[in-house]
Amino acid sequence: MVHYGHSNQLRQARAMGDYLIAGVHTDEEISCHKGPPVFTQEERYKMVRAIKWVDEIVPGAPYVTTLETLDKYNCDFCVHGNDITLTVDGKDTYEEVKTAGRYRSCQRTQGVSTTDLVGRMLLMTKTHHSVVSGGVNSDYQQHRDNFGKDARGCSPWTGVSQFLQTSQKIMQFASGKEPEPGDTIIYVAGAFDLFHIGHIDFLEKVHSLAPKPYIIVGLHFDQEVNVYKGKNYPIMNIHERTLSVLACRYVSEVVIGAPYAVTADLIDHFKVDMVYHGKTEVLPDKDGSDPYAEPKRRGIFQTVDSGNSLSTDDIVQRIIKNRLEYEARNQKKEAKELAVLHALRMRERLIEGAEK
Repeated sequence: MVHYGHSNQLRQARAMGDYLIAGVHTDEEISCHKGPPVFTQEERYKMVRAIKWVDEIVPGAPYVTTLETLDKYNCDFCVHGNDITLTVDGKDTYEEVKTAGRYRSCQRTQGVSTTDLVGRMLLMTKTHHSVVSGGVNSDYQQHRDNFGKDARGCSPWTGVSQFLQTSQKIMQFASGKEPEPGDTIIYVAGAFDLFHIGHIDFLEKVHSLAPKPYIIVGLHFDQEVNVYKGKNYPIMNIHERTLSVLACRYVSEVVIGAPYAVTADLIDHFKVDMVYHGKTEVLPDKDGSDPYAEPKRRGIFQTVDSGNSLSTDDIVQRIIKNRLEYEARNQKKEAKELAVLHALRMRERLIEGAEK
């Protein structure tokens, strides 16, 4: 998958240098070393290009990063999260560049992983990210305890933890730019759940509709999304969706917990010039009214066809279709990580023993 944890890694990597090249693996490489990818390689290429800290991507990057690869793209060093990534036979994919001193690590984003997101989709509960008295929802707790867990324990890299939003994290992701004279202020609203290529194609299309676009995305609260989406939506909570959208290069600002109806107050407050919506169905507000009645009255509403009909539900269906493969993937991945963790701990004990 591509999620805000990856975006945060790329943000940190970009801060370490002047130009960031992101290598994206092929479906074949990922299937060989990790398991079936959720998004296709072409979808992932476009999704990574849309992350605002990325200057360039390398399609079909090798799974094992070598000095030859770094030299080919004139890279001084490479960056990865402070978790470990292993080949199908359990070897560190960054061993060569680490030995050569051309490796840097950045902080992994706690509370999000592909493992966790896949688990939420498979769990099909409406309260997977709700905190109840005494802790998290019991069904979700069972997922955290069991999903992909190896019999020998829980890997600190694959294990699930709760995402905790902070104002600092939002500030790191936000552009901080105010609209400038001559900007066309555009408002779009929705759930933007599991931020994916369908959303990106829509935002890219909207971005192309003005010479100087300033796009504000209104994100609906979780309870609001569940009313019109049903099932176990949203998969990501409002805090996670905020970071996902802020990481997109086409987005200037996010309204957290935007009203379902685009009101006169909202339009006037943000000085909105245009309101756009995709080809998806617009459901009436609670009182049966059209949530876009006001922008339509002002003649500033328009429907946009991005040419991509992919929905969050389509992504969930991909996961359900490959459920057994994903569960096997997580078990194998965690078993490899636990083996490495055990070896590292044994090495530390031997060093401690020798020092004594």
